[in-house]
Amino acid sequence: MERENNLLDRLLKNRALSHTLFWLMVLFMAPITTYGGITEKWEAFIFRAVAMPIKMAVTYILVYYQIPELLQKKKYIQFILSFLLLTILLTFIYRINNVHIAETLAGIDSPKESLPQMISEFWATVIGYAPRLYVFTVIFLFIKMIMDRSAEKHQIDILKKEKATAELNFLKAQIHPHFLFNTLNNLYSLTLDKSDKAPDVVAKLSEMLDYMLYQCSGDQVLVNKEVALLEHYIDLEKLRYGDRLNLSFDYNIKDPQATIAPLILLSIVENAFKHGVSGTIQHAIIQISLRVKNDSIHFRVYNTKPSVELNGEKSYKEGVGMKNILRQLELIYPKQYQWDIKEQDESYEVNLWIKT
Repeated sequence: MERENNLLDRLLKNRALSHTLFWLMVLFMAPITTYGGITEKWEAFIFRAVAMPIKMAVTYILVYYQIPELLQKKKYIQFILSFLLLTILLTFIYRINNVHIAETLAGIDSPKESLPQMISEFWATVIGYAPRLYVFTVIFLFIKMIMDRSAEKHQIDILKKEKATAELNFLKAQIHPHFLFNTLNNLYSLTLDKSDKAPDVVAKLSEMLDYMLYQCSGDQVLVNKEVALLEHYIDLEKLRYGDRLNLSFDYNIKDPQATIAPLILLSIVENAFKHGVSGTIQHAIIQISLRVKNDSIHFRVYNTKPSVELNGEKSYKEGVGMKNILRQLELIYPKQYQWDIKEQDESYEVNLWIKT
């Protein structure tokens, strides 16, 4: 599909190439499309070659001037007059070229009608040559309409993709400041206490930022890398909450090459800490599990939460973090994910299934 799109891009951008291919097709179809008593192939090529400039002229005038500048702008009288005058003029030129140039080049020895004679046969000239004049113009116009529609659709697809990419990058960027702010707060507290754990925090933070800023710039990353990111994040949060936190994280990844969109799992875990542990005075519980098998991913995060929300705090459903996650899922996994929330007075559970 991508190769087809690249070919379409090149063809649409190189108008000269596409037009040249069309007129070469018209020329080489001469033996099977020429009529009027011409039986020899070389004669057909001669008549077609002589007529090509006229066919091209009427095609480009109609397609690129008369239709867009007159017909589409509702200048109907000007369009009709222009169309009729052009048709009459070029049919006479067509007949003159056939009689005095093409027949001579083909070695056809027959009486040559004069211009007055052609004029005296006005309707025979117009009716006889107009269909031959416009037959490839109609084909050209039909192909152009198809290509314009394809180009328009292709451009819309590109704009949608660029918009989705820009929105996705913006959503990812929203994650970084929140995470960095929390971790720097933890580090600040440890440095105030002159804790020996501060260097470990700096090391883990450095690894996480390197991954988040540089290694996960693509659409997909290995699930194992996301697991390593979660483990670093969990370790940092354990330093912050200490004995207040009862946390478990288990995972089973049967396919080591399994991939997932980056940072989505981290966002879910972040919300569990932000809305669950941070507002809990007593012991808090967080249970995280990840299962990857048969092209599917199941991620579950359970956490306890205070029965009464703190002032200014929003629930998960209203929080920016969850809206961010759901929007990323819609952009990356349209109709490929299932999202389930089980909320009780003192607990919250998120289940995410992704079909990869």
